[in-house]
This record gives sequence, structure tokens and C-alpha cells, in this order.
Amino acid sequence: QVQLVESGGGLVQPGGSLRLSCAASGSIFSINGMGWYRQALGKQRELVARITRSGSTNYADSVKGRFTISGDNAKKTVYLQMSSLKPEDTAVYYCNLGSIRYDYWGQGTQVTVSS
Repeated sequence: QVQLVESGGGLVQPGGSLRLSCAASGSIFSINGMGWYRQALGKQRELVARITRSGSTNYADSVKGRFTISGDNAKKTVYLQMSSLKPEDTAVYYCNLGSIRYDYWGQGTQVTVSS
């Protein structure tokens, strides 16, 4: 069994910053990569950022230059540093872990950007 534990979500003002963390626990055969997805009200779930085991990253165009993903393979943990936040970043953010056999998901954490 695998569990993903997220932290760092909450309410922040426009232009502010938040740092999300996601730690994986349990027996995992092999990790291909970890990432963050989000789903805003009335919109489809979308990829925000992803990092592979080798450290390669990719980002949604909407967050490039503002968000940074990083990971710790030994700790099976991924981080998302979010800066210059905008109201349109408001969404439920989901942590994802892709193994060689299966995809695992966190429960989701709410990020709200509002004055």
C-alpha cells in the first residue's frame, strides 16, 4: 500500500507564495516520476509540473517562470514552490506518483488565491 501525504496548501493573497510538499510512503517498486496536477472549479484536471527520477522537469505554460518543482528521491518527496500567485491558480492540487506498475494520487489540497 502506498500513501501520499500533502501539506502546504491554504489561502494566500495575489502575488504571494506557497510551498507544497508531498511525501510518499509504503512499498513502491520503482518511481518513474512525481508531479502536481490541479483542477479548478468547472475546469478539467491539468498537469502543473512534473519531475522524473533523473531530475528532468516540465511545466504547464501557465505556470512557467512562477512555479518550481523539485524532488528528493531518497525521501520519495516532491515539492512545488509557487510564487507570484494569481487568482486563476485557485484549485485543488493533487500530488501524483508514477511507478513502473501504477499511478498513485494524493487526496488533494485546496489552494485559494484571493484578497
